[in-house]
Amino acid sequence: MDTNLGNRTWLITGASSGLGLALAAAALQAGEQVVGTARRAERFDALRKEYGDRLLAIEHDVRDTATAADVVRRGLAAYGRIDVLVNNAGVGQVGAAEEVTDAELRDMLDQHLFGPAAYARAVLPQMRANRSGAIVQMSSQGGRLSFPGVGSYSAGKFALEGWSEALAGEVAPFGIRVLIVEPSRFRTEFNAAGVLHAAHPDATYDPVIGSVRTNLTEVDGAQEGDPVRAASVIRDVLQAPEAPLRLPLGAEAVRNLTRIYQRGLDDVRAWARVSESADFPGMPPAVRAF
Repeated sequence: MDTNLGNRTWLITGASSGLGLALAAAALQAGEQVVGTARRAERFDALRKEYGDRLLAIEHDVRDTATAADVVRRGLAAYGRIDVLVNNAGVGQVGAAEEVTDAELRDMLDQHLFGPAAYARAVLPQMRANRSGAIVQMSSQGGRLSFPGVGSYSAGKFALEGWSEALAGEVAPFGIRVLIVEPSRFRTEFNAAGVLHAAHPDATYDPVIGSVRTNLTEVDGAQEGDPVRAASVIRDVLQAPEAPLRLPLGAEAVRNLTRIYQRGLDDVRAWARVSESADFPGMPPAVRAF
């Protein structure tokens, strides 16, 4: 990004709590402007009282993709530009595949893929015109690994990461950066009762995911990640000339993703000859299409 610090305008979905709130507060403290969305606009009252017209608070549900462009238009009307889009809104969900209904699965995709995609489409025209900008996709370590009980949540985050990896290559020629952030467990409301979604449980799966259900709720308030420190890291990485596409966030994410990547590489190597035997004999090495 070549936008000067202090003059940036951020659009942050789900900016009234958790990592979204930490990023909004950090931007406002730095003298920047924030367009923040939440399902209930009154949750911004304290920030609005402190920062006045540098915060534009908009009530919006990220699943309402048809009106995402309206949010962007209001931000542009207020501040003239949007330099950083942070797709942060979303919630977790626990449930075995057989327990999660079609509606519950679609809800995860609406919040974690279709909502962010609608916002990205809405901000890209002015970012391309300015030949500058950044899109921060708040994924999860669950966007690169999964385990029993969190498949529906990971489905949304895996989809977001695949979509965003392609997006990064498409917009780089226009000076726009994409950063996929993969947090571990941070001390936010994510695991709180009434926030974390749960499919209707089937006792058949208690021996398989009962401990997962318990852990995801009991960890509330004891997560090791600090949202304020996380916001500082994200801001610093956005300014780094050689920023990565993916940023594991938190020590647990670093450990888990290192293990998953190594296991995947080991499997590719171990089965390489079997995999390669599927080609027509004598074919030359394939030419990369990307």
